Amino acid sequence: MTKFTRTVFLVSMMTAAFCAQVMAQRPTPTPTPPPDNEGKDQVKTFEVRLPVTVLLKKELVSGLRQGDFQVFEDGVLQEVTSFTDEKTNPPVFVGVLMDTSPSTAGKLGFSKEAAANFLYTVVQLRKDKAAFMTFDNEIALRQDFTDKLDLLQTAVDKVKKTGSQTALYDAVWQFADEKLRNVPGRRVLVLITDGDDTFSRADLNDAVDIAQRTETTIFGISTKAGFLGSVPGVEAGTVKDKGDKYLTQLCEQTGGEAFFTGDMLELERAFKKISEELRSQYIITYRPANQNYDGRSRKIEVRFTDKDRTEKYKIRTKTNYRALKDSLK
Repeated sequence: MTKFTRTVFLVSMMTAAFCAQVMAQRPTPTPTPPPDNEGKDQVKTFEVRLPVTVLLKKELVSGLRQGDFQVFEDGVLQEVTSFTDEKTNPPVFVGVLMDTSPSTAGKLGFSKEAAANFLYTVVQLRKDKAAFMTFDNEIALRQDFTDKLDLLQTAVDKVKKTGSQTALYDAVWQFADEKLRNVPGRRVLVLITDGDDTFSRADLNDAVDIAQRTETTIFGISTKAGFLGSVPGVEAGTVKDKGDKYLTQLCEQTGGEAFFTGDMLELERAFKKISEELRSQYIITYRPANQNYDGRSRKIEVRFTDKDRTEKYKIRTKTNYRALKDSLK
């Protein structure tokens, strides 16, 4: 072994010894324990929120509790996860959609006045918010959600002319999808209209579907009967043609109600009843036992725990929904 070779060998041995010493002094890392759910699928649950109105004849009933109700889906009792009443309900986000098609020209002033009065009644300062939209052959958002009554009044005042058609279902679809989908509270639409839809790409089923998917309750106010002196030849209270039945179906399938007004007084009463109902609703949220997004329509029924109440009281809420994956707050 040459002198050079011996030197290299000694350096190598010293380096190996040093590395062995360092490795011996280094603590052995503790393996990170796997999460408890490793290898398991993450389960995401969805819930259904039901605005519930209870009536004794025509009077609103308050003071009921969670234990007074049972929720059934397709005949199966469901787990209720939350319950609120008039004291604890979340805020209301209400969109007022007003028909400005040609046939409304003679009663536009009445509709505007009633809409403004309703907005003043329904918006509680620092809690609820409202928006205002008109629809004819065009759909126009006149005022986005706000609790500032002066802005809402200005938006109503600026409505001066009518369009050429009635795009009611498109207006419902657009407002529910774009404006109500992600608001942090109860979602309500109030439709003021006097005619059948004549211009929408969407149909009745589309409007019902988007309302149910966004958990929106729809109230309809038909002014078709006209007001005194506004529509000659139209008898006050004449209702239940095809358009009226469609409006009733749209409201009932979303848990709301349709009103058929014959004069200004009836119109104001309808707005007052909607406002009072929103104040006295119960909100029942349940977690469906069937958590599959199968797209199938599921029947909902809310019953009283005490069967004696069933004979005296009436419950109104939405009657079905489709199990579709949607993005809601």
